[in-house]
Amino acid sequence: MDLDEIMVWTRTERLGLAEFLDDLDEHEWLADSLCSGWTVHEVLAHVTLSNRVTFWPTIAGMIRARGNWNRMTERMARDRAARYTPAELIAQLREGAGSARRAPGAGPLDPLVDTMIHGQDIARPLGRGRAMPTEQAVVALEHVLRSPFYGAEQRVHGVRLIATDADWSAGAGTDEIRGPLSDLLLMATGRTAGLDGVTGTGVKRIANRL
Repeated sequence: MDLDEIMVWTRTERLGLAEFLDDLDEHEWLADSLCSGWTVHEVLAHVTLSNRVTFWPTIAGMIRARGNWNRMTERMARDRAARYTPAELIAQLREGAGSARRAPGAGPLDPLVDTMIHGQDIARPLGRGRAMPTEQAVVALEHVLRSPFYGAEQRVHGVRLIATDADWSAGAGTDEIRGPLSDLLLMATGRTAGLDGVTGTGVKRIANRL
């Protein structure tokens, strides 16, 4: 894909998320997100790190977390949430919306995926809707299915995914799962909340893996 187009998409998604977050109240910032053990405030703190973490701090964080990537990212998000208020983090999200910097090891599409997924992690538990643009959602989902980082291949192996809101499908198998792109993307990235909007013979199979 064209890198300039990816950056336009990423900037638009970040600015859209910032606008969405402007409306949250104090109670909602303390609410649990779809990320287990993370508040909405902490998820936003994590999102603002996507273009701020450099190589050596990442290495130091991995050493501190004894090589556990998830433990490292959780600790960094909580440290940042403790340091900055939601308003300050929203300002940082806007400030860095057009930045092409990426976390070590991340590809051009990962910041877009990160923002789209974490936008759902925040919105859904609050009972708020946050639509995903179709073309970007297709590109994000195909990237997640290809990338070993997200673990999607193991989750959806042997199951055909079929979007109900776009002309898109992927995978092969006797079982099928049908649903909106946003739910398929959540499911592919390990969120059980994605199962709420899908149907098909493969639902139980994927649920057991999640």
